[in-house]
Amino acid sequence: MNIEHKKTVEILKWFEEINKNPRCSKNEKQIGQWLMAWAENHDFEARQDKVGNVLIKVPASPGFEESAPVIIQGHQDMVCEKTPDSDHDFSKDPIGLVYDGEWLTADKTTLGADNGIAIAMGLAAALDKDLKHPPLELLFTVDEETAGTGAFGLEPGFVKGKRLINLDSEEEGILTIGSAGGEKSDHTLLLEYETVPPGYISLTIKAGGMAGGHSADIHHEKANALKVLGRVLYAVKETVDFRLANLEGGSADNAVPRNAEAVIYIAAENDQKARDAVSQLENVLHMEFKNTDPDLKLTVLNGSKEDYPEAVTAECTERVIQLILAVPHGIYAMSTEVEHFVETSNNFASFKIEYRQLKMVTMQRSPLESRLDDVGRHIASVVKLAGGSTKNRDRYPGWQANMKSLLLNQSVGVYEKLFGKKPVVETTHGGLECGVIGERLPGMDMISFGPTIKNPHSPDEKVHIGSISKVWDFLAALLEELK
Repeated sequence: MNIEHKKTVEILKWFEEINKNPRCSKNEKQIGQWLMAWAENHDFEARQDKVGNVLIKVPASPGFEESAPVIIQGHQDMVCEKTPDSDHDFSKDPIGLVYDGEWLTADKTTLGADNGIAIAMGLAAALDKDLKHPPLELLFTVDEETAGTGAFGLEPGFVKGKRLINLDSEEEGILTIGSAGGEKSDHTLLLEYETVPPGYISLTIKAGGMAGGHSADIHHEKANALKVLGRVLYAVKETVDFRLANLEGGSADNAVPRNAEAVIYIAAENDQKARDAVSQLENVLHMEFKNTDPDLKLTVLNGSKEDYPEAVTAECTERVIQLILAVPHGIYAMSTEVEHFVETSNNFASFKIEYRQLKMVTMQRSPLESRLDDVGRHIASVVKLAGGSTKNRDRYPGWQANMKSLLLNQSVGVYEKLFGKKPVVETTHGGLECGVIGERLPGMDMISFGPTIKNPHSPDEKVHIGSISKVWDFLAALLEELK
């Protein structure tokens, strides 16, 4: 593809190199080593802390030596999702890049533009001899996508700057000044088993083809494969008797599940009735999700009885189905202060049967601590009523907007001067490390922006190439303003 913006070509070159390194969350060792080697090869001072965060120091350009440092921040890890037919191994295979007109995407996997593009931009800035800028601190954290380990692990003094530009936003033209906090919850339900009834055969029911995506975009109302499969199991149970044998679906806590499947035991004579019930519901679901998930598909396959020598009891099977239906997913509350803005939500992220237990994960988001507690208690109560238990983990704070921020004021002025229009200034329902960084390193003036990325956290992830050019031009102009 012919890209006229020379800096974008360089950024994408570094992005391709970054994507040769495994960097699923909690597996950033190689990308961290690569960054440290990159800094050494280009004669930049660099250090890595005990949790894996990398800091690369870039001297000021001439005339900016006395300016206060500016932190350019992104995260090393990515959400690793792939299509069911992909044989990609995220532990060793490079991400295959695909240029599609104005967009860059990947070959049946997540692209990792969230947040590899931030790293690439930081490296490009470090090497640009014509860029006018204060001393730069390139801060690349680890494990942002799952637990925020890098941000939580930051120690006072690791960075010197008090002005931070986070490059983890996903729509060019928007300046983000606040984000939601969040928490994840692990739910467990002990299952009761019995011998498979005589004359019963096994079937595998698959719910797939859904679009999925970042759970911060919960307002898009895309189908959740777990909830869809719950409806399928309910429809079959209303028609014929069956016993549950296995259940699994979802992978990343912060991604809307795209695929789920169940193995059930059913009387042989009821095979066709069960298939008919699934087919009828599929027609209904196609109508409901025709705009968001046109490729939604339900499949029934013959199973193998040898795989599961026991089955969940009839009573317990019913309880599991009711629990899946009862766990909320989607918007929990809209903001009463910002029109059309999701305040609180829950992502029903995954479930699986393991060690004779049903294990489920949910992820709650809200800028309000009280609402975060409320939605968490709601879900825990539903699980408790079914006889299960809940443990919460990985809570992180929201980032409170500061409309009096000097960095915000400078950013708005630079954007308007550069593009002839004001940027949109808003908070996001997604979680950004700024909330944790601001808590760990008090006094930080922060702003977030980035190129346009569609469908992050899914194999449909893509980044708009032209928006990379605009974000670079804006970043360059802003750095010059921050003298």
